[in-house]
Amino acid sequence: MNVELLEIVGPALLAGLMIALTHAPLGIEVLKRGIIFIDLAIAQIAGLGLVAAATFFHHPPTWIVQSIALAGTLLAAFGFRVAEKKAPTYLEAIIGVSYVLASTLAILLLTKHPHCSESIEHMLSGQMLFIQWSDVLHHLPIYIVIVALWFSSPRVRSGILFYALFSVAITSSVQLAGVYVVFASLIIPALAVTKVKKPHLAAWTHGIISVTVGIFMAVTTDLPAGPLVVISYAFVTLLSLSQRLPQK
Repeated sequence: MNVELLEIVGPALLAGLMIALTHAPLGIEVLKRGIIFIDLAIAQIAGLGLVAAATFFHHPPTWIVQSIALAGTLLAAFGFRVAEKKAPTYLEAIIGVSYVLASTLAILLLTKHPHCSESIEHMLSGQMLFIQWSDVLHHLPIYIVIVALWFSSPRVRSGILFYALFSVAITSSVQLAGVYVVFASLIIPALAVTKVKKPHLAAWTHGIISVTVGIFMAVTTDLPAGPLVVISYAFVTLLSLSQRLPQK
């Protein structure tokens, strides 16, 4: 692999792996709680924050963009936690409505953008092959802290702390990979390991294989990395599940 190709593949691959390894335990917890679409809603709200920052500020610094996106996701997380306590029956409906509202507002903000369709595609599918090493180094400490807290302090897996930690992870991941990859990396591996003895290890393995295959498919086919990573997640999981089906 030459240096130029490594500069393209390296950051994208490492970013995808950081997301996969961080999202695996979060996705398992989300599936356990039965709030599957919270990741899609939070991811879309983070995307709305990114769009809003770009719309209302001219070339805003990174810290402003991230602050606006994180503020939105934390506010949503607090609202979902309140709904979980006060109206658990309607939680999934509230999450779904939040996703639709965030999507609609993002589209409205982008309507008069000179590159509207490209911006929407970027928000949803990401631009993983354009990730730089500086982006990886910027987000890496965030993922390290999240994983460390998750396994060292069990209390962060419940209550408002879970929602807050989840929001921080999703805000970073949407910036790197887009809404669709975020959803796929959280839910698809979690679905594949529901009846596995070591679910975290299995989910991590699924993520590593899926991201690696998806990124290298993107490089060799010159197609967008985000959609290919999502397809790779689905294919690897289906293959894994087929191996566990009872044989006649």
